[in-house]
This record gives sequence, structure tokens and C-alpha cells, in this order.
Amino acid sequence: MKDNLISKTFLWMCFGLLVTFITGYFVAHSEVMLENIYGGWGYWVFVIVELLLVIVLSAIVMKMKPATAKVCFLLYSFVSGLTFASIFVFYAIDSIMLIFLVSAIIFAIMAIIGYTTKIDLTKMGTYLFFALIAVLIVALINIFLNSSMVTMIVSIVCVIIFIGITAYDVQKIKMLENSGLPKENLAIYGALDLYLDYINLFLHLLQLFGRSND
Repeated sequence: MKDNLISKTFLWMCFGLLVTFITGYFVAHSEVMLENIYGGWGYWVFVIVELLLVIVLSAIVMKMKPATAKVCFLLYSFVSGLTFASIFVFYAIDSIMLIFLVSAIIFAIMAIIGYTTKIDLTKMGTYLFFALIAVLIVALINIFLNSSMVTMIVSIVCVIIFIGITAYDVQKIKMLENSGLPKENLAIYGALDLYLDYINLFLHLLQLFGRSND
């Protein structure tokens, strides 16, 4: 495989996903860890750490040393795995694996479209970003309303949004190939974007079609 930015980005994204899923799986099968994380304030501490890591990485990844950026990305993937463990408790493993595969296929198709299309997706990306903000506001309001219908609609809209954002992000990464910026840092920057795209696509599909572990 040609050692270009896209290949490095996807390798790091896959590595991050692997860390997250393995961490989540093992935590879900440890009663002690589940109790420590979900039994008190531990979960919210990890959520805050997760948010801080993604904010820091997004903001200053290009200023970091490549090794530091990689460690931070893997640390973020690990912390995400700690909060990710709940899906292995709530959903059947065969359902998780099936939706993981479906998500991977959809993600791959949109990545290919984003990489090969001649259409400039910049405007689409901007519209999708504002749509995502609107959906997040609705989701926050729904915490108080607790409407299952609103939850379903939010998940459907989020699936559509992240399908589009995936194509946009891949095209954006492709355009950065000849930017002159350090490729090791760019690969982590792109891997984080695509990691978030895939995780969100997967989680919303799981919420829509996942079979509970009852």
C-alpha cells in the first residue's frame, strides 16, 4: 500500500477502534471494573476526561510531537473504551458484531465516495456541522422530555449526518496530503475525525437496530 496520508490515517483510526472495542469488551466482563466505573461518579469522571482529550487533540494536535499525538490518541481511545463498555452489557454480542459490520460497510462506501468524488464537499460539510449542532440541542432537551420517539428521530438524523460527514472528512484529509504539514500529526488529526464519525454512526445504528441483551 502506498505510504500516503490516507493510508496512515485509516491505520491509526482502525488501531484506535480496536483499542476502544477491546477495552470495552473486557471492562464489560469484569464486575469489579463495571462497579467502579458505573457505580458512582467514575463514569462522569471518564466522560469529562474523554471530552478534554478530544478537545485538546482537536485544538493542538498539529503542535504536538508526533509521539505525543499518538499517545494522546491511544489514551483517548482507551478512555472511550471505558465508557463504551455499557454497550456490551445492554446489547447482545451478535447484534453488536452485525451492526459493527454494517457500519463498516457504510463507512467504507462513503469514504470511497469522499476520496474519489470531484465534487467539492466543503459546503455540504458546513451544513452538516450546523445540522449536528441542532440535533445535539434537541438531544439535550430530550434528556428532560425522555421521549422515545424523539430519541429515534435523533438517531435517524444522526446516521444521515455522519454518513455525509464521513465523505466530507475523507475529502478534507485527501486535500491536506500536499499541505506541507507533518504527515504523522495529520494522520492522527484525520484518524480522530474518522474515529468519531465511525463511532457515532455505529452507536446510532445500534440504538436503532440493536437487540437487547435480555
